[in-house]
Amino acid sequence: MTTFRRKLGFFLVEDRRVQFMKAFLRSFGWFVGLAALSLSMAAQTTSASRYDTTIQAKVTQQLASKKEFRDVTATVDDGIVTLNGTVDLYQQKLDAAKKIRKTENLQGVRNLIAVNGKSVPDAELTAQLDRKLYYDRMGYDIAFNFVTASVEDGLVTLNGETRTEVDRDSALALVNDTAGVKDVVNDIKVAPVSGFDDEIRIRALRAIYHDPALGQYAIDPARPIRIVVDRGNLSLYGVVNTTMDKTIAGIRANQVFGAFTVKNNLEVAKKS
Repeated sequence: MTTFRRKLGFFLVEDRRVQFMKAFLRSFGWFVGLAALSLSMAAQTTSASRYDTTIQAKVTQQLASKKEFRDVTATVDDGIVTLNGTVDLYQQKLDAAKKIRKTENLQGVRNLIAVNGKSVPDAELTAQLDRKLYYDRMGYDIAFNFVTASVEDGLVTLNGETRTEVDRDSALALVNDTAGVKDVVNDIKVAPVSGFDDEIRIRALRAIYHDPALGQYAIDPARPIRIVVDRGNLSLYGVVNTTMDKTIAGIRANQVFGAFTVKNNLEVAKKS
């Protein structure tokens, strides 16, 4: 029994030694890895910084070639360009970064440019954007897009859904190039590509606009009843003249073959 205990004690001690060595090796490997990573990052930083002077010259030349960037300055640190200064339009802020982003050996762009153009009251800017967005893509997908803009201190938040990425980008371009816009939050959703959804869109368009009471909304390109379809779910948006028109549009939408659900989000115009 004593011999057994001695052997058991020996094995326990050896087991602790093995565990200690494993822990030591893991720690050692971690330190070695950390040291290698630090050396690698230092080497990359040194490699990036050696191009700073060349990048500075190229970026300065590019900005000087456009009069809209006359008040924009650039500094370079470890291959990263920081843009400061002011422009008149939010789109110009985006263009400044885009213009220099392809500079050789550039590591990144930090865009701190402020939009310091014309100041427009939020309510007035909202009205302008609503009008532009309502007419956007006229003759294309206008009836299948619904995008709204809300403004707070010049910050524009876009919501809604478009049928394609082209429709979304078109709405963004309109907003970005509008005087008074200081910044933009893009929450526009793009519907998934689906032939099934496209068939529902066409059926809904026919069902709604072939109704004698609703045909009037196809005359003014800014006032169509918006038909948004996403994975078979159909939603109606826009403004109609009467509660009866809203009811009829909802009835016609519910008759569309293939639609899983129908949401009638139409608003009735307030009488002045």
